[in-house]
Amino acid sequence: MMIGNALPKSLQDNPELGCWVSFDRPGLIGVGSGKVELGQGILTALAQIAADELAVDPVLVALLPVDTDSAPDEGITAGSQSVEVSGASIRLALAQARSALVDAAATRLGADVASLSCRDGAILIDGQPTGLDYWMLAADVDWRQHVTGNVPAMPVGAYSAVGASQPRIDMAQKRGGAGFIHDLSLAGMLHVRVIRQPFRLACLADVDMAWLQRRYPGVRAVRKNDFLALVAADEHAVHSAHGEAEKFARWEEVAGLWQPAATSGEKITVLGAAAPHAGSPGIAARYSRQHVAHASIGPSCALAQFDAGRLTVWSHSQGIFPLRGQIAKCLGLDPSMVRVIHAHGSGSYGHNGADDVALDAAIVAMEMPGQPVRVQWSREDELSRGPLGAAMSASVEAELDSGGQVASWKLSVVSAPHAQRPGFGGHFNLSSAEALDGARLPQKVDDLPDAAGGGAARNSVAIYDFPGQEVAVRLDTASRIRTSSLRSLGAHLNVFAIESAVDELADLAGADPLDFRLRHLSDDRCRAVLQGVADMSGWPGSHPAGEGRAFGIAAARYKNKGAWLAAVAEVSVDEEIRLERLWLCADIGLVINPEGARSQIEGGAIQAASWTLKEEVRVEDDRVPAFDWSAYPILKFSEIPEIETRFIVDPARPPLGAGEASQGPVAAAIGNAASRALGLRMRDLPLTRDRLVEALMGA
Repeated sequence: MMIGNALPKSLQDNPELGCWVSFDRPGLIGVGSGKVELGQGILTALAQIAADELAVDPVLVALLPVDTDSAPDEGITAGSQSVEVSGASIRLALAQARSALVDAAATRLGADVASLSCRDGAILIDGQPTGLDYWMLAADVDWRQHVTGNVPAMPVGAYSAVGASQPRIDMAQKRGGAGFIHDLSLAGMLHVRVIRQPFRLACLADVDMAWLQRRYPGVRAVRKNDFLALVAADEHAVHSAHGEAEKFARWEEVAGLWQPAATSGEKITVLGAAAPHAGSPGIAARYSRQHVAHASIGPSCALAQFDAGRLTVWSHSQGIFPLRGQIAKCLGLDPSMVRVIHAHGSGSYGHNGADDVALDAAIVAMEMPGQPVRVQWSREDELSRGPLGAAMSASVEAELDSGGQVASWKLSVVSAPHAQRPGFGGHFNLSSAEALDGARLPQKVDDLPDAAGGGAARNSVAIYDFPGQEVAVRLDTASRIRTSSLRSLGAHLNVFAIESAVDELADLAGADPLDFRLRHLSDDRCRAVLQGVADMSGWPGSHPAGEGRAFGIAAARYKNKGAWLAAVAEVSVDEEIRLERLWLCADIGLVINPEGARSQIEGGAIQAASWTLKEEVRVEDDRVPAFDWSAYPILKFSEIPEIETRFIVDPARPPLGAGEASQGPVAAAIGNAASRALGLRMRDLPLTRDRLVEALMGA
């Protein structure tokens, strides 16, 4: 929300009141936001906040299109920050808008402001209609005024929309088959497929244009250095030609071209001092995960048109303003000559191929002035050519004192980069930008700063009261495989490692894992979610350790400053590990839309379970071979566990984002349950059948 008297960053960057609200359409209130709908229901939540602040029914609120020509620039929709930052900005802006409209009504009526009130846009005096409404009064307000944050927002007790499970406002079109970017169609549109480099900085040695023209006479090739696109009016033809790319396009590697990016070196954080305990019992364990794909069900897609000297791009990017800047820079255009309009994709969990495909479309559109083009990635490209979630490891060294308390704790994280979105670090971070010019490869890569929650460092500091806690984080850029932000970033593996190690220490101390956590924990809200989930699940369950079925428990606070969540998982182990049930207890402060929040928590839990049990990208010689769903299994509907979710609700506390709180605790709870069911510890993700066999053979 607000820190001290400081306005939210979105209001600092976009101070004019008119950026945030419009009364241009009679009977409808347009609300501006730079945060985009990714399937998380943010449009609905923001509409609820706006409705309460203007004292109107939510049906009167419409979120305006997110368009670089008109929307407030709120950066990237990421980090579970939309409700916290954009929601707070909308609340303050609309409180000021309501006050300005009431002041305008008082002037017209010659009435005391204190006698006026609002209901569904109508102005009342002593509870009776005045004949005035917001739309009549809008012309009397100076919408260029800056939002000050000095106008009191509605008190929590006056909320009617917030706290209710309003239906998603973006679903009607989607159910009707017209709500996604894939459904957009422009007159005279051409279809495009890009033949992507099979590995980073691959050089396009030869294109047999004669073969292509004989086989596909209606398909045109657009080549610019190592960028190669196929264009046709017939989408089936261009798709088929793309599938036979190996027959007419030949790639080669130029020795020495690839050079790893520099980093800022290892970052070390020390909290307190550890007391030495010579000969104390302890653990030294390493935990890991492999590269993970975004695996969006709908492949990346973009449309573009270059007309009258201006480029328009339709994209499902999470950050259309940074994307606009990098497209303009890459193509040598002034940013004012590039317009990016957000269109809904079929689900996004971070930096997937949406930005890459937008640049693809822009490059081709620039070659065909006046002609709209549509680029869609293949399933293989979506899984294997977009940025991946980073492979990483976390090693824990910890000791217990004579009383069974943790006496020392050291966590060492080594990770591929998590922060390579367009423009980060001053780099393009777009695959086709590198295809146009290999010199655009990033020369230095850094982790996200602590203020943004960190990347590899995210949730690397344990929430527990461990003395002398030491955390070391180092980025490894040796691999040419492109990695970037994927839901929760480093928190998935870091929480898995921390909570697995805590379970191992509890076993060493002869303590119940829940009791061991509570005696190292002073955070009251974290204690509450742990105790809550224990009560929900009947912890510790009735299954003896090592007999094929068990409970596991874990907890974390996302980014150590966001939502709290505790999870209990029940798993069974036979020929493979199966997740049977999940109990989740979360504290996200004021809950804007309970059903929406539940969907975010449970959706994240299901994805975390899929990552933890199944998902890994196979790597061969530091390259990712093209693959499809057959080589990348995800959790099936038949494997989804029974889930029970409970919120600890305190309307007096500010709302916190729910979208990424599940990833770490659910992974750790599954790992702890599986290890308890087996009677041996599994530390490497995913917990597949092959790793289960390896663990049993090793034991």
